[in-house]
Amino acid sequence: MCYGMAMMTHRTTFALDETSAQRLKRLSARWHVSQAEVVRRSLEQAESAETSARKDPEAMLRHLHAGGHGMAAEEAAEYLGQVREDRKQWRGK
Repeated sequence: MCYGMAMMTHRTTFALDETSAQRLKRLSARWHVSQAEVVRRSLEQAESAETSARKDPEAMLRHLHAGGHGMAAEEAAEYLGQVREDRKQWRGK
């Protein structure tokens, strides 16, 4: 039976440069936890930060359209025509 502690099932070995090793030891001492717990917490924080920083593509598109910073319809049609022609050349058609 586990009382709130995670069951550790994986062991990992990795090499750190001297500066990183010292940072790990300092955090471990400051937080009063093991070095492994520092790594676990750091991974959780890094993943959370990445997830929260990710932009919503739909919201970005709405913002672009609302700001009127897109291409004019004629310019967009010309650009897409050029892309179609380029693709035909790339494909050898």
